Amino acid sequence: MNIPQPPTITEEEFQKCLTNKDFRLILFEWYKYTGAICNFYASFAPESEIFRKVDKIQHAVLIGLLNRCSRLMLSNIALSQNNLFAETTALIDRCIFESAIKVIWLCQKKDNNSFERYLADGLKTELELKNKINENITSRNGKIQFIENRMLKSIDNYILKSGLNEKQINETKKLPNLASMIDHIYENRLLYITGQKIGSHHIHGTWPNLLSYFLNYEDDKFFLRDHDCTTKTDQYIFIPIFVIDAIKSYLHFICNNDDEADKLCILPNGIIEEIDKIFSIVVENDFEFEL
Repeated sequence: MNIPQPPTITEEEFQKCLTNKDFRLILFEWYKYTGAICNFYASFAPESEIFRKVDKIQHAVLIGLLNRCSRLMLSNIALSQNNLFAETTALIDRCIFESAIKVIWLCQKKDNNSFERYLADGLKTELELKNKINENITSRNGKIQFIENRMLKSIDNYILKSGLNEKQINETKKLPNLASMIDHIYENRLLYITGQKIGSHHIHGTWPNLLSYFLNYEDDKFFLRDHDCTTKTDQYIFIPIFVIDAIKSYLHFICNNDDEADKLCILPNGIIEEIDKIFSIVVENDFEFEL
């Protein structure tokens, strides 16, 4: 698999963005490239001599989450290529953010228990559904509907491939919430508020979300907002940063030693440097104090 090539940004394009004070054209390309690179690193064969022996299920969890980040980023690229659908890209970015945080958390914890908690977190719901289906079957003296049979087979397949049994799933400690994961990784409450709680507005359709994307206010009246929501510059900056952190965490998790991982991290670090250059221009005086 050939490594994806980074975007080529001409001096003319850069100066145009600088003049317009709008770097979304360039950041769009780096966002897209980050999504492609994420898939590239997740595709590395675990049998490589530079990789340590990693449990098959743990490896599957990590590359699955990375591929989720990659594909959702590329979905956002398709949605926002005409600078629309910000109400949807913001929602998807929140999902990418959570997946990236989970990769980083799992790689930093680096123990079987954390992975089991991740697996059991999703499977507990499947077991609850299985128990309810079996109760309904019992109430009909063992008669099984076709749809019930399909659902039970699907649930059993999820459990079988997890490497856990029902007893383990039920007894496994609850997965920490995202706030706890962020605190463990970054020790930054502000990051939790902005990344998780503010991002959740777009998932749940809160009042701030409605005012941001679905309502206009004029002459003391509310109106439906038209289909004109443009993706914000911040989205193209912060999501790639967390995805790059997830990629780097994965590489340090899977490599035999940090030296090998550091070599593979040269490209992701280069992407961060390019994004940081633009970020420093975009924020300008944002962090200075008003007189």
